[in-house]
Amino acid sequence: MAKKKEAHHGGAWKVAFADFMTAMMALFLVLWISAQDKEILIATSQYFQSPFNSPMDNTSGVLPFESNATSRTDDGSGRSNTSAQVDLKALQAMAREFYRLLNVSETDPNAPAQVEVTSDGLKVTLFERTSQPMFVKDSTDFTDWGMLVMQNLSWLIDRQKFRVVVEGHARAGMASSREGYTEWDLSTDEANATRRALTYYAVDPARFVRVSGFGAMQPMPGEAPDSQRNQRIVLSLSLSSKPSDQREMKSKEPSRKPEPATESAPEP
Repeated sequence: MAKKKEAHHGGAWKVAFADFMTAMMALFLVLWISAQDKEILIATSQYFQSPFNSPMDNTSGVLPFESNATSRTDDGSGRSNTSAQVDLKALQAMAREFYRLLNVSETDPNAPAQVEVTSDGLKVTLFERTSQPMFVKDSTDFTDWGMLVMQNLSWLIDRQKFRVVVEGHARAGMASSREGYTEWDLSTDEANATRRALTYYAVDPARFVRVSGFGAMQPMPGEAPDSQRNQRIVLSLSLSSKPSDQREMKSKEPSRKPEPATESAPEP
């Protein structure tokens, strides 16, 4: 009579043991973090709340160092004022993430969206491409692409607590099916539509500093006034309490020239 082979028990115990070791490692990390000082606890919390910012404001690991990306200013009281500091590396990471979410190439000169890092935040330019329009023709209703852009922009603004300036621009010689509807009307309506969409998705209305329509008065550098590239929405996103464009306006003498069509942001 043939001898029966012994049953093979498999490696299930290995899986269970691996799970046990993973749980023990997680417990060790939690206990280790809980034993750290308050600064490290706050930094760890900030890291998981925002993937764009470094774990600590001015440290790498646990060793302090002076960052070259920002500068310190003295407010006259002998103390360094760091409230207006902006981490340029974090801003660059935000810009790359925005490109990735929209599946847009950073190096494509004909991209429908362009993101620039400024001294206190980001400048986002959204172009009205014929092949990829932001708005439905002869309306301020967003296309599917436009809605995708608004959703990702609102997430970025709300996440980073940006202050927002929205500017609408149009190309000269615009043809509209609506009688008497000019470049001024279009640029202002599209800027307001952008504000409404961002507010609908996530952005606190109090974060808007200004919403303006400039008609065809400010074409893109090097572009003819009637170029399609001039049809665009520009958003200035600022991390500081006073956006750079607002500071520049206050530093200039009042002008008697006609102002662009502007709708003030709602009161907080």
